[in-house]
Amino acid sequence: MDTGEDTNMSALETLAEVSATRLNSFVSKWKSQGKKVVGYVCTYLPEEILYAADILPYRITGKGAADTSLADSYLTRVNCTFSRCCLELAFSGQYDFLDGATFVNGCDHIRRAFDNWRSHQKALPFMYILPVPHLLSPEALVWYKEEVVKFKEAIEGHFGTTVDPQKLKEAVSTYNESRKLLRRLYDLQAGTEPPLKGSEVITVLSAGTAMPKGEFNTLLRKLLEEAGTRKRVPDKKTRLLVAGSVLDDAEFIENVEGLGALVVTDALCFGTRSFWDLTDETGDAFDALVNRYFNHVPCPRMAGEYPRRMAFLKEQAARAHVDGAILEHIKFCDLHGTDNALLKRDLEKAGIATLELERQYGPLADAGRLRTRIQAFLERIRR
Repeated sequence: MDTGEDTNMSALETLAEVSATRLNSFVSKWKSQGKKVVGYVCTYLPEEILYAADILPYRITGKGAADTSLADSYLTRVNCTFSRCCLELAFSGQYDFLDGATFVNGCDHIRRAFDNWRSHQKALPFMYILPVPHLLSPEALVWYKEEVVKFKEAIEGHFGTTVDPQKLKEAVSTYNESRKLLRRLYDLQAGTEPPLKGSEVITVLSAGTAMPKGEFNTLLRKLLEEAGTRKRVPDKKTRLLVAGSVLDDAEFIENVEGLGALVVTDALCFGTRSFWDLTDETGDAFDALVNRYFNHVPCPRMAGEYPRRMAFLKEQAARAHVDGAILEHIKFCDLHGTDNALLKRDLEKAGIATLELERQYGPLADAGRLRTRIQAFLERIRR
């Protein structure tokens, strides 16, 4: 069966090609079969519901935007560059291959991006926003489940499909397999002389959000097999954890690693926060899915969950034996900016050297300034 993969390429090469190509070969093959593709932006969206309906979930990002001239007519300069880059790509037709887009109320910036896209002539046939509570409580879980039911019904109604309970169980199993394989990869990265650079890991993660999970799992298994024969990354480099705002930019990690560091783990919504928690496969699949997405490792949008976020960072730092942490946030991201100030304070108290970085996303990335800050931070660690 043709999977869209060039069998002469290594798994990493194939995944890198997927990550670098918006309308990649796997998506093209999916659409050539008459099947639908729906974009999403946040890890609080239960992808398995789409997958069970034979709809490909595709993560919307701003990667590849050359500027934000179109988006700047609708969003101001104090809206984060991630939301503006996403809107720029939507307005310039780069996401026309999508059959719909589903956002969540993650923050005001991305909510405004959704509102403007939905009202624009470039709006997709299906535009939906999934409300997610900001507090974790039994009452909020009931509310979230009601909203997920409405989302499932909206998908079924618009696309004329049914989310069959058995297919949902199969989707849960497929996604859990992906999470387990990624944890195996991170176990390798946590050891001495990891098989991949951090920039290569973020490329793998990015690819996994833009292709069918079944094919992604096949490539992950192949990647893990190939890891045993790859030339290992020397263990003389400074080992780092990266956490903070949405980050799917391998160039940012390359910038860090080009100064003699190695990113061995993270606490990112493209990374560990998206796959660390599994969905329970022993009971009702829908209820288990709702519980998993509602209670997975929280980002700063979830009020009152700072202790959990801090504990998760310390856990990841310990298991990967890091020498320091970089806490990055996109300019004007108040959620991560505020959270990072607290995390830096408490990580330093725990004996983990920490750098707090404000950055821009995409075409406005200020690489030179960041290199200077990172280089000074690495010199501090190496003293």
